[in-house]
Amino acid sequence: MSEEELNLNCPFPINKYPTVQMAHGGGGRLMNQLLDELIIPVLGDEELERRHDGAVLDIPGDRIAYTTDSYVVDPLFFSGGNIGTLAVNGTVNDLAMCGAEPKFITTSFILEEGFPIKDLQKIINSIKEASEQAGVQIVSGDTKVVQQGRGDGIYINTSGVGHLEKNVSIGPEKLEPGDALIVSGDVGRHGMAVMADREGLEFETDICSDCAPLNEPVRKLLGAGIEVHFLRDLTRGGLASAANEAADQAGLGLEILEANIPVHPQVKSSCEILGFDPLYVASEGCMIIAVDETEAEEVVELLSQFSTCRRATRIGRVVKEHPGRVELTGVIGATRVLEMLSGEQLPRIC
Repeated sequence: MSEEELNLNCPFPINKYPTVQMAHGGGGRLMNQLLDELIIPVLGDEELERRHDGAVLDIPGDRIAYTTDSYVVDPLFFSGGNIGTLAVNGTVNDLAMCGAEPKFITTSFILEEGFPIKDLQKIINSIKEASEQAGVQIVSGDTKVVQQGRGDGIYINTSGVGHLEKNVSIGPEKLEPGDALIVSGDVGRHGMAVMADREGLEFETDICSDCAPLNEPVRKLLGAGIEVHFLRDLTRGGLASAANEAADQAGLGLEILEANIPVHPQVKSSCEILGFDPLYVASEGCMIIAVDETEAEEVVELLSQFSTCRRATRIGRVVKEHPGRVELTGVIGATRVLEMLSGEQLPRIC
């Protein structure tokens, strides 16, 4: 939906109220106008339109996955998405990493007084498009306005619910020696896209965030009968942190071949210029997967059918040796320990 189409579908009087006002955060006329004429017309769902304090949902089966997260990315708009895109895809992916089928999302906005309504429109439009792409419903939410200077524009909090089949059990405790490790795509693109836009950096070609939903690829794997042992999206701390968390929680070792890890050439060169290690830079549309050695080739083939996973590659294996430690074999054959990131290499990337 273009900005022009959004404006036609949204009767909110931007000319009269071009920015968020403190009155929008109360229970009065302006708050109701913001809901009735901007938020609900775009995100409108039967449950959302009821304007109840909560949503009553029919969930098939007797197992659900539930997640919650907050999004404070800086800048709010970046190449390949914005805070709204990120909020939906991040929530969807957290559920997918449990092996769940995402169904419902709630969204809460904390808006700073003076935030442009036109920017809020763009973000809500992106939430709508991202939720439709992922096949999830926005069913409830909340909006608060804080004084100017206290909210950094907009923060978004989400919660998500997904359906989990009885036979699905995915987690680091399921890792076994000999398991193959696979990444679904190139690493580090989201973090470098945000960094470039934040600092106003110009490279020969634009770096576009990989922000995307991963529930369809996960559904494909599980539907094909693949016994997935472990899934983790490569957000904060990137591939290195996800691998270390898996090794530590499983009490097993991981061995990774650096030459096999896909890194976009522009991400690699920009990391070299800025002194970052792409293995520690966040992705928002990439995951690490562990499966039995015998199913590795099929997993790569299945993933490669999706545009977001065309660079799916086997990068390593799980071993009994050096439990709790990740060892990286470099392109020239030398091996080093891939440590957990201490602190945050790139703050405010999600």
